[in-house]
Amino acid sequence: MRVAGIDCGTNSIRLLVADAGADGPAAHDGGAAAERPPRLADVHREMRIVRLGQGVDATGELAPEALERTFAVADDYAATIRSLGAERIRFVATSATRDARNRGVFVDGIRARLGVEPEVVSGDEEAALSFAGAASVLALESGVPVLVVDLGGGSTEFVLGDAQGVRAARSVDIGCVRLTERHLRSDPPTPEQIAAAEADVDAGIEQALATVPLAEARAVIGVAGSVTTLTAHALQLPSYLPERIHGTELPAAQIAAACTSLLEMSHAERAALPYMHPGRVDVIGAGALVWRRILAGMGELTDGRIATAVTSEHDILDGIALSALAPESL
Repeated sequence: MRVAGIDCGTNSIRLLVADAGADGPAAHDGGAAAERPPRLADVHREMRIVRLGQGVDATGELAPEALERTFAVADDYAATIRSLGAERIRFVATSATRDARNRGVFVDGIRARLGVEPEVVSGDEEAALSFAGAASVLALESGVPVLVVDLGGGSTEFVLGDAQGVRAARSVDIGCVRLTERHLRSDPPTPEQIAAAEADVDAGIEQALATVPLAEARAVIGVAGSVTTLTAHALQLPSYLPERIHGTELPAAQIAAACTSLLEMSHAERAALPYMHPGRVDVIGAGALVWRRILAGMGELTDGRIATAVTSEHDILDGIALSALAPESL
């Protein structure tokens, strides 16, 4: 079966058209028979920056120009899906749309263009989809919890789980677009702005801790565009190379140095980097700040046991497509 998944976030809108492929990696469970989750075979994967969440944190509404940008891409995606013959489509919208009073305008516009009801999912479902996407390409172990961190534009999801699925999850409002608009207005940001943003991140981690026992994690996996771009920066890649980024495990100290470097750069310096998408130039500093703070916090909470992080190119978009492939399984 061929399916299409669309992830409409605060900063980007992404499309994955995929076929049902071979089973995914088996869980390690000490010798017992392990279920193999389905694995997707990519047909087409695409990302556009539309900044749907422009101003939502301040106004509580989706801006007309942001809706226009998003609808234009939705028209393009609808044509691609038709041409590739996807049998099922699932469209999921996350943080910015959850927060917007006028989300009905967005829902009506997407329905008219794609012929499906866009689902404005809760933070808990967003977290479960992120975990499913990352887990689909990782050989997780039963009873060995890992923390998946989905660092988005409007929110960040903390998801603790193992081969049996999600144990606990929490979505908190510390995304890179939200923190940029709220605090990091200078180019580059001032120490005072950075301190204010860090206070928000620390408060978000405390919120996550109320639900998710972060100290139980045996490993940390980071997903989404901020994390993958930061990994490209840490590796000093000659361009954005997903095959080099995916599965990379780096020391937390090396990641923190890359985060600090990007946070302190001007927009012009970031734009000159060969792996930097133009739509991330103004918000990657906030993404770097969030990721640096989370990894430092995990090191403290685990008494230094968590000293590295793994980057995955597979995330909520893969989870959305998987759920379209087998909607009863997620």
